[in-house]
Amino acid sequence: MDFKGADFNQVLTASFTLFAVIDIIGSIPVLASLREKMGGVIKSTQATLASGGLMILFLFVGKQFLNILGIDVKSFAVAGSIVIFFIGMEMILGVEFFKTDKDVKTGSVVPIAFPLIAGSGTLTTIMSLKANFNDVNILMGIVINCIVIYAVLKSLKWIEKVLGPNGMAVTRKFFGVILLAIAVKIFGSNIVEFGK
Repeated sequence: MDFKGADFNQVLTASFTLFAVIDIIGSIPVLASLREKMGGVIKSTQATLASGGLMILFLFVGKQFLNILGIDVKSFAVAGSIVIFFIGMEMILGVEFFKTDKDVKTGSVVPIAFPLIAGSGTLTTIMSLKANFNDVNILMGIVINCIVIYAVLKSLKWIEKVLGPNGMAVTRKFFGVILLAIAVKIFGSNIVEFGK
């Protein structure tokens, strides 16, 4: 990797772009809901390392990896959008569609690390950034976002206390609608090319 290509402006832009796509702040109600289903615990370090590792993997071998599996980016995005859609429906209706694994070890990886944090939108964004940005700058952007992700996961209980039960219920439903909108957008923009 060429560290000489490091550029502060590119790092800043890549960081903010990934932060907006990952939307870890907006995911707090979802994470809180999943934490309850997983016995009140989310392994912050494991979830952060798993999502960070997946983002870095896609930075360097994303397209090649999907090609080996015979999966195109559009199919990958459609699959991710369906999972996000059901998580959003669950938040709004209070009905359990997604049977989260009670095992904290696996639950912290799926669905938290993927597709919630390092979802299809995040991974495809990383591959899109490669067209205009140096790899080292995107890598730094990923690392910065991982630090933010870890901080949010670690302080989840405190954030819940600040919001309170009513605040959590309202924000959960609100962000459930946001998740549905994101899922529909990802699905709609990729379904046209699906299977081609």
